[in-house]
Amino acid sequence: MAAGRDRTGVRQTTVGEAIGQILSYGVGVALSPFPIIGVVLMLATPRARSNGPALLLGWVLGLSLVGTIVLLASGGAGPSDQGQPADWVSALDLALGVLLLWVAVKEWRGRPRGDEEVVLPKWMHTVDSFTFVKAGALGTALSALNPKNLLLVIAAAATIARTDTSAGAQAAALAVFVVIGALGTGTPVVLYFALKERSQHILDDLKLWMERNNSAIVAVICLLVAAKLVGNAIGDLSS
Repeated sequence: MAAGRDRTGVRQTTVGEAIGQILSYGVGVALSPFPIIGVVLMLATPRARSNGPALLLGWVLGLSLVGTIVLLASGGAGPSDQGQPADWVSALDLALGVLLLWVAVKEWRGRPRGDEEVVLPKWMHTVDSFTFVKAGALGTALSALNPKNLLLVIAAAATIARTDTSAGAQAAALAVFVVIGALGTGTPVVLYFALKERSQHILDDLKLWMERNNSAIVAVICLLVAAKLVGNAIGDLSS
């Protein structure tokens, strides 16, 4: 769909362009080590067939809820008459970028060094006792309350909200973001049901790699997205 201009001459953003602007945020959410480790652990329990999909559904629900809330709260935050974001929008990008930079530094400094043992969350040691509801609640919490994911979802939804597309187009862009954000957590579930017992070796290797590199992965993602947000904000504020 080609971009057009409204009666004031301001260039209108297409749904494709809106999706293009939030792809990096979706990938950042998808590459979330702890949820991937968590779903792999659940797929090795007697309740794997219910708890694995439950965590994935909770993950999708959390992303959707936060994204929808931000879209509704940011209603009318389209571009100014000159086609540039309002100053408060650029300030939000700058604030989110700084917060993500803080998360990146924190994660990098806390990464395991050498043969240092990786410290995992306590809930990972109790997944055998999880019910369907508890697994779903965990997925929602990991997507909606984790600082890195929360900041990325806010950034993505705010980016969608300030385009001048229709409400339906914004909902479609958010849906694409949620699908992309669910790829990391959803892939182990798909592998489990597609390959059954043969998936166990693949999932075990994935879990071990994610455990060891969790902090480095999160730090790099946050650093890259922070650079994008801060760069956009500085460019908008100086124009």
